[in-house]
Amino acid sequence: MTNSENHSNDDSIPKISPLRNSINDIDANILDLINKRLLLAKKIGQIKELNNAPILDSTRETTIIKRLSSLNKGPLSNDALHHIFTEIIATSREIQKPQIVTYLGPEATFTHIAAIKHFGRSISFVPQPNICDIFSEVEKNACHYGVTPVENSIEGTVNYTVDLFYDSDLKICAEIYLAISHDLLSTKESLNDIRVIYSHPHAFAQCRRWLRKNLPECVLEECSSTALAAQKASEEPGSAAIASREAAYIYNLRVTASKIEDLSRNITRFLVIGKDKSSRTGYDKTSIMFVTSHVPGALNRVLRPIADAGINMVKLESRPTKHENWNYFFFVDIEGHIEDAIVKKTISEMKDLCLYLKCLGSYPKGQGSGVRDQGAGVRD
Repeated sequence: MTNSENHSNDDSIPKISPLRNSINDIDANILDLINKRLLLAKKIGQIKELNNAPILDSTRETTIIKRLSSLNKGPLSNDALHHIFTEIIATSREIQKPQIVTYLGPEATFTHIAAIKHFGRSISFVPQPNICDIFSEVEKNACHYGVTPVENSIEGTVNYTVDLFYDSDLKICAEIYLAISHDLLSTKESLNDIRVIYSHPHAFAQCRRWLRKNLPECVLEECSSTALAAQKASEEPGSAAIASREAAYIYNLRVTASKIEDLSRNITRFLVIGKDKSSRTGYDKTSIMFVTSHVPGALNRVLRPIADAGINMVKLESRPTKHENWNYFFFVDIEGHIEDAIVKKTISEMKDLCLYLKCLGSYPKGQGSGVRDQGAGVRD
């Protein structure tokens, strides 16, 4: 609370001033407790350094948020709780050791927003022009972690991300689910003043009906990212961009129309990639990649151990290996952690039936994943 607010004319209203004094006392206590927490985090960082342990611990961070959510009695919403403690945890990480995270840029892309959601705003972010560079920067230790899109609930899999795992030794450390909402951004207030619209092809596809109804005469120009589209719209009179509200703030644009996507249940899944392994939480997912023999029934035989073990398979994707014509690798997500005895046994059995298999990582399920919660059934 600012001094100007504390001494505003509202203090003349009976009973407000004592309540604000109480808020001031609580704020001071919160500040003191946060600083005490950071000092403890710093000591933990020193211990991690002595033991060569990674600073990012997605398992611990997921456990913290889930525990606090279960304790929360309101009126604070769990979404607000998640946001507040993401920033506190991010600051704790920074005091242990500064982290650099790279993402698919430029600034204000949905990947950037997802990275902020997971890591908080306190760390250093480095944009990359393409997904290959994200993998490369993490592989050569220029950045600690990378964030890349992997699939969208409407448009499907980001094939390039999946393909890069075939030749990479990086692990999936965490996943992030982000609800995608598109706004029409422009320097103009009226739709009548807009002649050309910039955006990513996926954004155009997700707003097709709205565009046909409201701006049927506009020229649609594809860009490599919604953020680049916003940048172009900020520089070109009579143009607009389909992008995030965050991009409006960064590129000084008006929100000419909000939430123009055709379907409201539009969610993109992002992966955090790095060299660390995530410990078991009991609420995990494991991703594997394998190649089968090119004979009838080969895929069915490889997948049978998953069914026999009663493990829920939440994703199955095939991609050409690009090393041999008509040869494919399969990308599979299953529930559970590689440290779970049943998962470890199942993957071992699958490996004996494959030409090639590797585990891409076990990691905590992302909030909003839509797959089975503990003690709950599968949700649509």
